[in-house]
Amino acid sequence: MKSVWQNLNSVLKDKNPALVGAGFGLSLSLSLVIFGFWRTVFILAMTVSGYYLGSRLFSNPEDFRNLLDKILPPGKFR
Repeated sequence: MKSVWQNLNSVLKDKNPALVGAGFGLSLSLSLVIFGFWRTVFILAMTVSGYYLGSRLFSNPEDFRNLLDKILPPGKFR
């Protein structure tokens, strides 16, 4: 299974790097203007944590169940 970064790299490989950078800069600047600095940092942190949970824990359901067993009483969600 290809990782997200490999998929993103294959999609953006033939694109103009200046255009990709400009799009990223525009979205970051709009988010800073609309939400402010700390809310933008919070949104970015939640996005990174969601990516981590999605890629690491939900790709293997048994790992996710083990995490739930650590947080909640064992066997509660089996």
